[in-house]
Amino acid sequence: METEKLIVQAKAALLTLLEAANMKEGQIIVLGCSTSEVRGSKIGSDSSEDIAAAIMAGMLPTIKERGLYLAIQCCEHLNRALVVERECAEKYNLDEVNVRPSLHAGGAMGLTATKAFDDYCMVESIAAHSGIDIGDTLIGMHLRPVAVPVRFKEKGGQIGQANVVLARTRPKYIGGPRAQYDTDAR
Repeated sequence: METEKLIVQAKAALLTLLEAANMKEGQIIVLGCSTSEVRGSKIGSDSSEDIAAAIMAGMLPTIKERGLYLAIQCCEHLNRALVVERECAEKYNLDEVNVRPSLHAGGAMGLTATKAFDDYCMVESIAAHSGIDIGDTLIGMHLRPVAVPVRFKEKGGQIGQANVVLARTRPKYIGGPRAQYDTDAR
């Protein structure tokens, strides 16, 4: 798989999300990624650190430039625990758990995050403000309650051979028939 192409596709997905999500500094993007699916294989069967590194290279610099946090969802073998920067865990009062991702228990993306982040730690759950799901990894459990799909039309909505789903979140609408809402809320 061509590294440069994956970097470009990953950055395009991120920029599409950032344009739609109107994120503020300090907010969290959760990323779930099956490098096996990117490669065209069945999820969890063909992990690739090279693919994970390319996707990270396409996203992390822009995320850091904008003052955002990236949370990487690990695979089901770690109960979908997340790799985050310790600063993020402290800011959002997230409970740290004791586990370390490996290629086949946590996945290539989780393992790559432990190397790419400045000071990583592991947490069991998070309520992210937006998310990127590459390869149908089911990130919904780590998003805030009202998720809104964002369309990624680049090359049929894929990175490599994997389906890409983007989501932003918005505050819940509450109240009854007389309630009024901020129509600018995203």
